[in-house]
Amino acid sequence: MAAKVEANGGSDKVGVSAVSDKIPAVAHPLAEKPDEVASNISYHAQFSPHFSPFKFELEQAYYATAESVRDRLIRQWNETYAHFHKVDPKQTYYLSMEFLQGRALTNAIGNLNIQDAYANALRKFGLELEEITEQEKDAALGNGGLGRLASCFLDSMATLNLPAWGYGLRYRYGLFKQRITREGQEEVAEDWLEKFSPWEVVRHDILYPIRFFGHVEVNPNGSRKWVGGEVVRALAYDVPIPGYQTKNTISLRLWEAKASAEDFNLFSFNDGQHDAASVLHSRAQQICAVLYPGDTTEGGKLLRLKQQFFLCSASLQDIVSRFKERRQGPWNWSEFPTKVAVQLNDTHPTLVIPELMRLLLDNEGLGWEEAWDVTSRTVAYTNHTVLPEALEKWSQPVMWKLLPRHMEIIQEIDKRFTAMINTTRLDLESELSTMCILDDNPQKPVVRMANLCVVSSHAVNGVAQLHSDILKSELFANYVSIWPTKFQNKTNGITPRRWIQFCNPELSGIITKWLKTDKWVTNLDLLTGLRQFADNEDLHEEWLSAKMASKRRLARYVLQVTGETIDPDSLFDIQVKRIHEYKRQLLNILGVIYRYKKLKEMSPEERKKSTPRTVMIGGKAFATYTNAIRTVRLVNDVGAVVNSDPEVNSFLKVVFVPNYNVSVAEVLIPGSELSQHISTAGMEASGTSNMKFALNGCLIIGTLDGANVEIREEIGEENFFLFGATAEEVPRLRKERENGLFKPDPRFEEAKKFIRSGVFGSYDYSPLLESLEGNSGYGRGDYFLVGHDFPSYMDAQAKVDEVYRDRKKWLKMSILSTAGSGKFSSDRTIAQYAKEIWNIEECRVP
Repeated sequence: MAAKVEANGGSDKVGVSAVSDKIPAVAHPLAEKPDEVASNISYHAQFSPHFSPFKFELEQAYYATAESVRDRLIRQWNETYAHFHKVDPKQTYYLSMEFLQGRALTNAIGNLNIQDAYANALRKFGLELEEITEQEKDAALGNGGLGRLASCFLDSMATLNLPAWGYGLRYRYGLFKQRITREGQEEVAEDWLEKFSPWEVVRHDILYPIRFFGHVEVNPNGSRKWVGGEVVRALAYDVPIPGYQTKNTISLRLWEAKASAEDFNLFSFNDGQHDAASVLHSRAQQICAVLYPGDTTEGGKLLRLKQQFFLCSASLQDIVSRFKERRQGPWNWSEFPTKVAVQLNDTHPTLVIPELMRLLLDNEGLGWEEAWDVTSRTVAYTNHTVLPEALEKWSQPVMWKLLPRHMEIIQEIDKRFTAMINTTRLDLESELSTMCILDDNPQKPVVRMANLCVVSSHAVNGVAQLHSDILKSELFANYVSIWPTKFQNKTNGITPRRWIQFCNPELSGIITKWLKTDKWVTNLDLLTGLRQFADNEDLHEEWLSAKMASKRRLARYVLQVTGETIDPDSLFDIQVKRIHEYKRQLLNILGVIYRYKKLKEMSPEERKKSTPRTVMIGGKAFATYTNAIRTVRLVNDVGAVVNSDPEVNSFLKVVFVPNYNVSVAEVLIPGSELSQHISTAGMEASGTSNMKFALNGCLIIGTLDGANVEIREEIGEENFFLFGATAEEVPRLRKERENGLFKPDPRFEEAKKFIRSGVFGSYDYSPLLESLEGNSGYGRGDYFLVGHDFPSYMDAQAKVDEVYRDRKKWLKMSILSTAGSGKFSSDRTIAQYAKEIWNIEECRVP
């Protein structure tokens, strides 16, 4: 990792005068040769200044380098959209509340194939490319798998030359930056925009009004219009997304909320009412301040709903405006779905449905049937969860207050759906109370957003075969009986560019060498060619060498961020993902605690026969999710005891990796050897980190959940450490538990008792442990079956220890893991979406 520059510049400081003497500041926006690239960087240092003159330290060098790369992207970007405008193809608009982009510099120079030119140019300044890329902060636009998937999808859309846009919000502070203290997790605001992002371009001409509150006016002719309330403006910021070794560069358009000068009350301000003078400015700023603001209060609920509507309304106004721009009025609206595909990434953008209906009915004067036909042919919905608490339900009173016209439209959609069931499907009348969109329970009336999506969309997809099967057989079974062809599966994927080619150069080089081609980077199925070399000792040596290089890099990173020294010769065992009870980080740490207790009980000779292991856990826990917060605390408390125990710490280390994000994953994943994907079966929709680990030759210990099922099929079941109940068994096991039939394994009881003994400090872990006890009741009864799966988990871990001692066998399994990962490219996923849902085709820039 790059050393940080001291305040006085230290040895890393390069003066601008010294730079300009050697390297002329000349604009070369399309530079490819190192000399020209260096001149373009020097030009931006001097003529696109963001800092005081006479400084050219690492931070300034990063911004100048990024702007030099952006020059190249802007040319391709403009050419791409000029070509789309000329050809006028059908385009996809991908709406997501999250885009977890990661660093843009490495990705851009990799996709543009200009790494060497930039590395050589920076050496002329006495700088290394790696230390410059380290200066970039991850864009805080997402949280977990949902947002990272959206970013992988954009990379694939650009690489496949598809006409597409991403739409999201420009969060100033993101979710939060995680710090780890003696008390566990601490949340602080992300500072990624504290200075500015060199990758975004503000589009001052793209500005749309967004209304909240107000009322509905009925005109004499019966037409309706939403008026009054408060109006803010959505301003567009565009981020370029380059394809891999193609000219196509598409946009991620991010919206920022603003109020105008006329919304500032100068009279009130001069009268001393300073806060009152700028109320709308303050409210506008709140909309894009934070990702997923707390929603335990009505104000919090209103703000979350405002965010969702703000994204939907701004994006749709933009899409409709683009459609009209290309055609002379009067517009033929039946053409709209032949030019526009809108994909909803989960239920967060559901308000696209009533908003598109409103625009067509109230602004464009369409009748209900025509507007409904256009809307349902345009919109498609991706479901990401079967968890009841994650299937959004919005309070009807809150929605009537904020979006009165949209509630009228939702009411009408629900009324027509109900009438259709009552007239054509009498067999479903008894199911109608769970199928309808509006739940009118007097105690808590809500709008069921997933039901609105299913009723209104022309396609609904799950994100792994198991998940899609559960949607069809359980969650949406009644709808499937009405619309059997509406439901599809689109198994998630990851971009091979970011997730192996750029983050694991050693292993990528070996793959290219043995396959005798680098075409695998855009055709991941070619990895099957490695299977014929799985027993080759020369490949084993090279594979091991690449893995050790990544492990050493990871060890340096862990030392830097935690102060903990870890041994690259130990087994690196990693679980990184959002902290959630169903993902079962608690199962992992209970297993570690049992391992620690057994090591303590061994003689020194017995310990020497054990497999040394470094367990790393990382991820953010939502601040209000108390058991997740307690789990983070427990991991850190266990680590503090284990790592300072001289009898054990050469055989076991426990590290909590703070502030897990894309850049941290790019160091962790290549350095991992065992990865834990241990959610309760049937609860993880897909997972995508499992794909990243498998692609990088890491072996998985996991349940038959989400994409684990397909990964195991592709890489071979003998190369996967399987344990735990199946999705089919889970309901029966929960029922048996409620009936008092569960008999805990003695090892499980031993691990819990060890925590209660106080060996890991004085913090009271009773509420966490009690969630695993009893047979039923809120917060009890071990809903996620940690106790049931514990014995098979420990047996699988013993198998891991045994296989790891056989280096030849482990390396062969690792090679076969990579060789079987071809299916999990997001290029394959996006090609399927394009053909089977969006009906869009390649539109390559010539």
